[in-house]
Amino acid sequence: MSDVANKRFLFLQGPHGPFLFGLGKMLRAAGAHVWRVGFNAGDRAFWFGAPNYIPYRGTPEDWPQTFTALTQEHQITDIVIYGDTRPIHAQAIENAKAAGITVHVFEEGYMRPYWVTYERNGSNGNSRLMDTSIPQMSKALDRSDLEVPEPPAIWGDMRHHVFYGALYHWFVMFRNGDYRNFQPHRALPLATETMLYTKRLVLMPYSALSRRIATARIKNGGFPYHLALLQLEHDSSFTQHSPFSNMSEFLQLVIQGFAKGAPKHHHMVFKAHPLESGQSPLRRIIRDLARAHGVENRVHYVRGGKLAKLLDHARTAVTVNSTAAQQVLWRGIPLKVFGAAVYDKPEFAARQPLSEFFATPARPDARAYRDYRRYLLETSQVPGGFYSARGRRQLLRQVVDMLLAPHDPYDALSTGTLSQRQHLRIAK
Repeated sequence: MSDVANKRFLFLQGPHGPFLFGLGKMLRAAGAHVWRVGFNAGDRAFWFGAPNYIPYRGTPEDWPQTFTALTQEHQITDIVIYGDTRPIHAQAIENAKAAGITVHVFEEGYMRPYWVTYERNGSNGNSRLMDTSIPQMSKALDRSDLEVPEPPAIWGDMRHHVFYGALYHWFVMFRNGDYRNFQPHRALPLATETMLYTKRLVLMPYSALSRRIATARIKNGGFPYHLALLQLEHDSSFTQHSPFSNMSEFLQLVIQGFAKGAPKHHHMVFKAHPLESGQSPLRRIIRDLARAHGVENRVHYVRGGKLAKLLDHARTAVTVNSTAAQQVLWRGIPLKVFGAAVYDKPEFAARQPLSEFFATPARPDARAYRDYRRYLLETSQVPGGFYSARGRRQLLRQVVDMLLAPHDPYDALSTGTLSQRQHLRIAK
């Protein structure tokens, strides 16, 4: 591990809630220096009075110059971000790389919900995994004969995620007077997003009941079905790493392919993202498209929630680039992908035209996927979560050493310097 006293971290935006605060506290305990840039009142609220808070009140146009000045003034060696595509982060990454500053990127787990993703320089479509082949992964694994870790106990992150999202947006909505130049990275108006988070939190019991009823009808229907994994239309994976400008285009493509290629007794199930806000009328769009293609009696829509119960009996799955597809491949279910995804490897993601895929789907190479999954779990996937206290404790036990290590997770495995973390038995 490098000289910790010389490590000088600059935090930008993180996941909603207290994760960055806990991470900064532990890095300081290790002997590193930590500063946090806050762009709105929500960022400030979750720094909990910790030292070295830097409010940014300038315009988006002034941010690149301010970022460079901050890194020079504080002699920053590392920056920490959550997601790499929002404009303030993309600009910071470009400037940081030019200055030789290490970029640490957190994201929701590629193997979510039980793990968090930690990489350097980029994630999702910008991840090193995009250019790493299965044979390269298998070769790197020659250094390790450890068993693939089992999923840990549930962290309970979803309700915490929604709660912290609602609270964060409340601060931005009603306490943001000191940050008048702040512009959200999403096109959705701030008041609308705050309202939708609050509505989602209040309606969670009703949504759960509706989901259980719809799932039971599908499971008890006795028909074979295909599953479409929907995503949030404003999520960076969809906006930055897919060929679609909106979800309607994807829905049109899937229903058309299903109507043309699937056997007449098969059904199509559209599974919404667990955090789907309802801003886009997905149910109505799906119903109208199904009617237009003559399959209205064979198409179903299910609100968010857990995927496992629907996957247990699915014939195939299609997605733009949802991380939920990892659960599909883990079960050996044929998968069709349309966007850039770290798991879009020819060994286990179908290359067939969509109508042919629904008619006679190609099965994934289970051995290749096991190597891929093991590679991720021994490198960039860290057990824990951002939102529940239990998940954060588990995550912080291991990820701080990864930030302080000289190598990124992928190089660490290849060079034989991987820290003993993912392999530890996860506390129940």
